[in-house]
Amino acid sequence: MAVVADLDAPRLGLLYERRGLLSPARTAGSTRRYSDNDLQRLQRITELVDQGVNLAGIAQILDLETKNSQLQAGYTALKLLNAKLKADRKPAVDHSAAGKNEGSAWVAELAGGGSARAALADRDHGAATLAPVG
Repeated sequence: MAVVADLDAPRLGLLYERRGLLSPARTAGSTRRYSDNDLQRLQRITELVDQGVNLAGIAQILDLETKNSQLQAGYTALKLLNAKLKADRKPAVDHSAAGKNEGSAWVAELAGGGSARAALADRDHGAATLAPVG
């Protein structure tokens, strides 16, 4: 816990609380207890006020900063999961001569202006069995 020395701090804290910018915990006797996170948020509010941002703008900025942090955390988690899935994935490789011919036929069909649908139709009519690439 930290003590704010500014004489206006209690009134500002109450104003920020009424505007939804701060939500300090309360004791059983309803005394406000400011956590380190509350004090960091109060510091950010003070910075924005000093820059001339009004309280409505501060509310929007703080909300967007919170959402941005959440999105970054989610993105990082997805990147880690993706890397793990890639590491765990075992590539389906057909090392047989037939498998090599199938891949070559697939690429040749597509390179020659054919479509995947045509390549599959050829497969169904007796051509080499084709496996999608990717």
